[in-house]
Amino acid sequence: MEASSEKLSNITRLSKISIRTFVSQVPLLGWLLGALIAVALEHFVGTPFARALGLPKALSLFGFLIILKKPFLIPSAVAYVLLIYILPIGIVARSSASIMNKLAGKLLDFPMLFSVIIHLGLLYAVVHWWSDMSLYRNDVARFMLIAVMVTLSLNIINGYMGEFSCSHPGFLALGAYSASVFTVLLFVDDRIFGLAWLPKAIGPLFFPIALIIGGLVAAVGALAVAIPSFRTRGDYLAIISLAFMFIVKSLIENLEAVGGPRGLSSQPNWASLPVVFMCAVLAVWIINNFVRSTFGKALNAVRDNEMAADAMTVNTRRTKMTAFMFGAFWAGVAGGLYAHVVRYVNPGDFDIKKLAEVLAMVYFGGLNSVYGAIVGACGISLLGEALRPLALYKWVIIPLLLILVMIYRPTGLIAFKEFDVKKLIQPKKVSP
Repeated sequence: MEASSEKLSNITRLSKISIRTFVSQVPLLGWLLGALIAVALEHFVGTPFARALGLPKALSLFGFLIILKKPFLIPSAVAYVLLIYILPIGIVARSSASIMNKLAGKLLDFPMLFSVIIHLGLLYAVVHWWSDMSLYRNDVARFMLIAVMVTLSLNIINGYMGEFSCSHPGFLALGAYSASVFTVLLFVDDRIFGLAWLPKAIGPLFFPIALIIGGLVAAVGALAVAIPSFRTRGDYLAIISLAFMFIVKSLIENLEAVGGPRGLSSQPNWASLPVVFMCAVLAVWIINNFVRSTFGKALNAVRDNEMAADAMTVNTRRTKMTAFMFGAFWAGVAGGLYAHVVRYVNPGDFDIKKLAEVLAMVYFGGLNSVYGAIVGACGISLLGEALRPLALYKWVIIPLLLILVMIYRPTGLIAFKEFDVKKLIQPKKVSP
């Protein structure tokens, strides 16, 4: 009995090593090429192949939705995902590893920006082709990218700064409503604001300004939390930030100028997938540079030991307030994008359920890590969509998942790991 269990553990250990070796030898270019070929395969033969397996159509979300609705289709859904996604990606990535490593090495001879653009172009091609299969996928992709921005912005506060803030739904609401008021007032004939002030044709040129305004309003709102809470220590920030979230929600509900409890609609359809993708890439780049800068190191010093950081001439109060407003700014930008994806905002969109979802993304992915924020945002977003058929039970499962992660892995899946672009795109060593 002991011999058989030892043999099984050895097999498991060897399989883990072989998988790790397989993954480590393929550069990012190889994985992106494999993913591109997989989505191209689905684009051309996905629907007839799904019907041949007994599925009504190509799977919308990797089979999660149909498994919950029709469990008897589980074998067909697993076969579809395996033959359309997993096997093609693995085969293409491994077979092209040598060529892709040489190409990645050649790209390093050019400026880093050129290599980054190539990788981002392939990534966008994958996302675009995958989302082009249906409007539902397009919405899921955009919401996922917005979730990445929100998670990164909260990770600045709860991760790199070491505080616990509950105010992000309020910042999202401020950004969503501010950007919406700007675009609807200037470019849309609306029942609340009347006739448009400017021609709608030039509106997309002003959309970045609307997003920046949403971010700035959220950053100013952050002062209402930062000024009183950073004069104290301990759990006061969590209490004050939670109160701020409810104050913002109640204020919007009682403000008839922006629709009150009925919400605000008529937002122009300017938050297309390319726009949201570019905003998410910009957010990742800027936030990653921020946390790796001298200011980011000072923020970590404040988190680890505020008294020691103050003794080392770090202005701890200014550092914390700047980081808090910086995180709120990006939450406001994400809120502006969200409003123009949904094209309708309601105070109920920014309540305690949104807070639970965002906190789950941050702590599931990992604190102090841009990698972790991206993984957490994508993972919880896909999980939330997969659990949509369960209705209210979804809001039981996600908080329970957050509790389990906090118990068994308090720092998250990928914590305290730097996002280094050079290491990410460099060639890998391939064994002969």
